[in-house]
Formats: sequence, C-alpha cells, structure tokens
Amino acid sequence: MSRAAIRYAKAILDIANSNGKAANVNDDMKSIVAAVAESKELRDFLSNPTVKGDVKVSAISEVFASVQNETKSLFRLLLENKRFEILPAVASQYNLLFDELSGVEVAKVTTAFPITPELEAKVLAKVKEFSTKSVTIVNIVDESIIGGFILRLGDKQYNASIANSLQTLKRELLN
Repeated sequence: MSRAAIRYAKAILDIANSNGKAANVNDDMKSIVAAVAESKELRDFLSNPTVKGDVKVSAISEVFASVQNETKSLFRLLLENKRFEILPAVASQYNLLFDELSGVEVAKVTTAFPITPELEAKVLAKVKEFSTKSVTIVNIVDESIIGGFILRLGDKQYNASIANSLQTLKRELLN
C-alpha cells in the first residue's frame, strides 16, 4: 500500500466525514474495490499508462455514475495529480480507515475450505475473547493448514489448525 494511497484515503474520509457521508462513500469504495477485483480489463485499463487520464476519469465516472460527490472529487483529484492508477489502493485504504473510525475490527480467518456458517459462529465466539469491538470476518482459504482455522485479529493470532496441532505433536515426540 503506497503512502500516497493512504494520504488520499485519509483526505477523502475527512471530507466525507465532515459532510456526514462517510458511510455512503465507504459503500462507493467497496464497489470500486469489488469491481477492480472482479475485472481484469478494469485493472489493466486503470494501470495502462498510454490511456489519457481524462479518458480514465470519464470511463470510471460512467461505470460509477451513482457515486457520492466526494468520490467524484477523488476521481478529479487523482486525474489532476496524474495518480489515477492508485484508485483501487485508495478505495481499499478508505475501507480500512472507515472501519477503524467506526470501531469495526477485521478478523482474518484462514481455513482449508470456504468458511461455513457454524464455523463462522465458533470464530465469532473466539473473537469475543480478544476484542470488544464489532468484528468483520475475512475468509482466506489455504489448504496447507489441513483443517481447523487460524484467526488473526490485529496483532493477535489464535492457531487452531490441524497442521499446527501436528507440528506441536511432532515437537513433543522429538523432545
């Protein structure tokens, strides 16, 4: 994450917050992050140095026609400063800053398979031991953990993976 993206995100959050539209702009930023993640064409278009900035802005303004004025002003600001390629990073950083401001913490849960509702309930119960804040769960699938889950919340980690249990057992048997 570039420092520039963080600065732009903070500036837009300050403006949106003072206008009472921080949550609406957060929704805009989420849709930008999702659209860029889903579309290789959009990613390539934004990062293409041969496409002129004003062409990028008019195309993005059409794709995201219903966004807040604060988001539109971000488009113009990035154009003026010739930094349009960092739009996805700014949007992603805005989401993180908004969650922080709203007292929402993000818990990263690594599982060997996509998370099920009952596992999500167990993870949320475990999270209550770590945090009093409202928590959003982000699921990362990594088959190498074999089973169970690894929970990361801020600088804390709870490892309930099968791979970790096997590693612990191996250490005990070797000692």
